[in-house]
Amino acid sequence: MTEQNPDKDVEDWVTGEEPATGPQLSYLQTLAREAGEEIPENLTKAQASRMIDRLRKRSPRTSGPEDGGARGTEGGGGADGGGAP
Repeated sequence: MTEQNPDKDVEDWVTGEEPATGPQLSYLQTLAREAGEEIPENLTKAQASRMIDRLRKRSPRTSGPEDGGARGTEGGGGADGGGAP
């Protein structure tokens, strides 16, 4: 069985140009509200994941030392990401 790399660069995602998923947008709304930012319209999955990573690093809830650093996941940058490659 071949191992897959869950840390695949968003530029290499097959589905990265598809519209952001519902769970991605929901999570982004929470993070953006906490950061006082607006979410651009018509985000792709890859753009949403990058924005999630950036906002997670700024969030007091997710930027603690136990986080180990935010990393993108194609489904949405977290446990509630959804969407498979």
